[in-house]
Amino acid sequence: MTETTQEAETTQDIGTAQETGTSPELFNPFTPGFDENPYEHYRTLRDTNPVHEHPMGFWFVSRHADVSTMLRDARLSVADHNLAAGPMRDQFEQLVIDAPVKLVTMMDSDPPDHTRLRSLVGKVFTPRSIAALEPMVTKMVDESLDRIADAGSVNLIDTFAFPLPFEVISAMLGMPETDHKRLLELTETLVVALEPVGDPDVMKAIVGAEVELSGMMQEVIAWKRKNPSDDLLTALIQAEHNGDLLSNDELVAQVLLLYVAGHHTTVNLIGNGVAALLRHPDQHALLRSNPDLIGNAVEEFLRYDSPIHQTRRITLAPYPIGDMEIPAGAMMIACLGAANRDERMFGPDADMLRLDREQARQHVSFGAGAHHCLGSALGRLEGRVAISRLVTRFPRLALSGPVRWNGRINLRGATEIPVSV
Repeated sequence: MTETTQEAETTQDIGTAQETGTSPELFNPFTPGFDENPYEHYRTLRDTNPVHEHPMGFWFVSRHADVSTMLRDARLSVADHNLAAGPMRDQFEQLVIDAPVKLVTMMDSDPPDHTRLRSLVGKVFTPRSIAALEPMVTKMVDESLDRIADAGSVNLIDTFAFPLPFEVISAMLGMPETDHKRLLELTETLVVALEPVGDPDVMKAIVGAEVELSGMMQEVIAWKRKNPSDDLLTALIQAEHNGDLLSNDELVAQVLLLYVAGHHTTVNLIGNGVAALLRHPDQHALLRSNPDLIGNAVEEFLRYDSPIHQTRRITLAPYPIGDMEIPAGAMMIACLGAANRDERMFGPDADMLRLDREQARQHVSFGAGAHHCLGSALGRLEGRVAISRLVTRFPRLALSGPVRWNGRINLRGATEIPVSV
């Protein structure tokens, strides 16, 4: 089945369900205009059907209060093997059968495995270690801004938002000489796994990328064991908790998680944030006149156009939420993008960008609870340094063409932000 065919059949299934009256409104990412602006659709869902069972086999949750409760509830699982029989279980089993490499990260493990992994990796991602990266990040940002100044007009994604997080992660890991271009290509393929995938060829490409990346990282880790240094990868290798160390496979999984999740979410934070700022001249002027607002501005960028729109939980027992009770073994999708625009939490101007919004930090873009994003401090640091120095360096920064989006449902971000300086 091709992706186009899958989209058509999904849209038909949703349309049929709505025509028969089984649901007043269902999550439908193929709604016309969704790519440019999914938030109108999210508002309708929050108002008419905030918790609903989707024809594709999952439950969709869109209000801030419900999403926040889900994310913090230790009774819910993130491990796919807890799924009951059905379409979601079938997809999981197909991926497991096809994948010769079985890598487990903190994103898809429950306690006690999650507790152990987070304790080990958390020893490296301390506030002090992240803060110490600011001079390096600043230097990288300024070098990029020099190149933008020379060019005068650029696509900000290609020249700034996309390369910066990749360079930061590679430098902080202390990556040895390797094929960085191939590494970037493979992580671009692997990130598609965070989207709904039905095309067997795409699934096969994802599995192939994971296998190749795993081999590359095994070689890097073996080299680093022989050549330790003052870097993150050495610290991960040496991290110990109650006499326990990360295994080679666990090291591979956590490094790939950094590249896949950490890179693309930061690209979206910077890209979506700058696009929003340049589309709101009053807020752009506010930040230029009050640069100390950048910390809260980053929180508002995270809220206004979330770098990642969905995360999942699995029920281990019947689970009451909103006016519904969801059965055990069900996949629940928490829509972070919808929750972040909920008027019930952020007021009647929730669809507006306001860099001085007092409750901006109440967004759920980094998750919450035990699975709160361990790299959130790094993402905030990169977003703060990149956007503040961009705005300060180029006071006449402006869009020079239309913003174009990547068409992804989950990791929604811009692919083109044409600007002139």
